[in-house]
Amino acid sequence: MKRVFLIVLDSVGIGEAPDAEAFGDVGSHTVYAASTDEHFYMPNMQKLGFFQIQGNKVDKRHLWAQQKINPNGAFMRMQEASMGKDTTIGHWEIAGIISPNPMPTFPHGFPDELIKQLEQETGRQVLCNMPYSGTEVIEKYGAEHMRTGALIVYTSADSVLQIAAHEDIIPVEELYHICEIARRLCHGSYAVGRVIARPFIGSPGQFTRTGRRHDFSLTPPRNTMLDAIKNAGLDVWAIGKINDIFAGKGVTKMTRTEDNEDGINKTLAYMKEDFHGLCFVNLVDFDMKYGHRNDVPGYAAALSYFDKRLPEILAALRPDDILMITADHGCDPSTPSTDHSREYTPLVIAGDSILPDTDLGTRPTFADIGTTICDYLDVTCSLDGTSFLKDIIN
Repeated sequence: MKRVFLIVLDSVGIGEAPDAEAFGDVGSHTVYAASTDEHFYMPNMQKLGFFQIQGNKVDKRHLWAQQKINPNGAFMRMQEASMGKDTTIGHWEIAGIISPNPMPTFPHGFPDELIKQLEQETGRQVLCNMPYSGTEVIEKYGAEHMRTGALIVYTSADSVLQIAAHEDIIPVEELYHICEIARRLCHGSYAVGRVIARPFIGSPGQFTRTGRRHDFSLTPPRNTMLDAIKNAGLDVWAIGKINDIFAGKGVTKMTRTEDNEDGINKTLAYMKEDFHGLCFVNLVDFDMKYGHRNDVPGYAAALSYFDKRLPEILAALRPDDILMITADHGCDPSTPSTDHSREYTPLVIAGDSILPDTDLGTRPTFADIGTTICDYLDVTCSLDGTSFLKDIIN
């Protein structure tokens, strides 16, 4: 049985895209930024060709990354064709849908009409309604929220509506229901990519977000590789926030994760099971915990931790398995911005059937990934990408 394990290292970009200026991201390079920390160390990704991808680079102090080797895998960089730099658009493109129009953003907060509808349907007032850092917004508004029970509603540079609530004031299941209401209200010109529940705990001055975040995404506008694989009678197993990003569409089995360690452990557990099809994984800590918080040492440590666990994943591959490791956008932790960055993304591919030391240069769209996966699984699809399977298979 053929199996593909597709792991998205959320926000691990490898250098500014050609149109970075239009997104305010000139000079962004997420991997390089992380490599400025002395503890950055990714020798196992290096063996797959990660640092031989065009445009990828590390701080010159890391001599180990500059050694010339013959990589064990195929490698290339991916250019985003969609008009966006967010999680939803990035993952949809990986799965075969190019989005020519950006999703709506609200740099000045959401219109009064939408906020009033949300207040009426939930029976709760709204606080904030401005772009904010997720940690800063609960520090500023958390105490008032606890006194009044009002919802902390905020956004970012991405197409998101986020609702934060203390678990002792609004139980998590109620918060999820409120977000379902918000998702229903966010249509037409308000159709943000994601409505995100952001539960937190603690007391004023010591608030902490919990791991029970939940994303309520738009449904993809048409079938993705997930639907093509599922409709062919094969398995589509989702780990992390993949199920949320695709609104459950095309998924046959799913599990959420607490953090990257949990995501890697659950991936390894799935690798022990018999299935035929795709296991689609998102590891979100890079983005959520470190990129958005401009935490360079934390980002470096997260990349190094993934690299340390990579040999376990490679060892668990069966003869007909393929492993693909990529990203959905950048989030350079060294720039003044705390938002995503418009960058190229990496793609490294490993498996017994993969031609070693195969450099495919630059691909014009993330969608080539989804088309290639369907090609490998012998699944008929109608996606926006072009398969490169014949160029990487023995």
